[in-house]
Amino acid sequence: MQIDYSHRQSAHCENGVTAGLVSHYGIPMSEALAFGVGAGIFYGYIPFMRLNNLPLATFRVITGAIFKRVTKELGIKTVSRSFRNPAESMQALDEALARGIPVGLQTGAWWLPYFPEAYRFHFNMHNLVVYGKEGDNYLISDPVFPEPVICGSADLIKARYTKGTLAPKGRMYYLAEVPKTVDMGRAVRNGIRVATKAMLKYPLPIIGVSGIRYLAKRLEHWPEKLGPEKSLLYLGQMIRMQEEIGTGGAGFRFIYAAFLQEAAGILGDERYLEFSQRMTGIGDRWREFAVRAARNCKGRAGAEDSFPAMTEILRDCADREEQLYRELAALVG
Repeated sequence: MQIDYSHRQSAHCENGVTAGLVSHYGIPMSEALAFGVGAGIFYGYIPFMRLNNLPLATFRVITGAIFKRVTKELGIKTVSRSFRNPAESMQALDEALARGIPVGLQTGAWWLPYFPEAYRFHFNMHNLVVYGKEGDNYLISDPVFPEPVICGSADLIKARYTKGTLAPKGRMYYLAEVPKTVDMGRAVRNGIRVATKAMLKYPLPIIGVSGIRYLAKRLEHWPEKLGPEKSLLYLGQMIRMQEEIGTGGAGFRFIYAAFLQEAAGILGDERYLEFSQRMTGIGDRWREFAVRAARNCKGRAGAEDSFPAMTEILRDCADREEQLYRELAALVG
């Protein structure tokens, strides 16, 4: 049992799954377009939520939001289900595959055996597409891998029912009804409106541009408040959240830059090309922050890598992003 599904590698799992499923039903969509229409660009520093007992930072909207917004904007009807019973969830997956439907799953990456051991970590928001079954093995299009992979049912059950923060609880989702035509221009504009509003007007100071400044204010004083050892643990967590988990801060900024480049063509407005270039520059600054932070964690920090110096990079990122989002919001109206 195998569905004719085209595997495509992508930088981020939910973008890739969303773009792949939508394209499968005849609406061409790139990873960047899915991210932009899905209003995926975001920031949040959430000290009261912990990952590996350290504060959590996020550079994208919550898992599932991109898929939900893209399908809503394009008028696509979907089915999304969670299950308490693992056997019931696997039966539902098999039934969908038997009907020729590729199925998206939320999983825990640690339990997927095709992940190389060096890259395996506890992350419960990894998305993939199941497009077939051979015996007791499932055929999987995992967007972060260059080729399709195979996973046994026992391992897939573990991945679907891993415990911890944002546990997947057997979640599966798929497209049920797709319109023959879509208004991609309207979807692009709406995606920009939602993203800029979240980054500029979210009512909590730890979210959006305010959240970047919130982190900067605290990071500057970590050495004296937390002590040398703990401040480096916190800093290492920031690098991990930015550059390893879920594509990261700079990576998402580069993807959004690619979306803005596509938006210029879809909307017939070359002004978006300038925004794309500016967003790429912002991504470069986030990556510069990560490099300096890594030097600290490795004991190789120079004078230019001090905590105040890193703080200034974060404030510069916040200033640049705020100006860009304000201008984008004005452009889409």
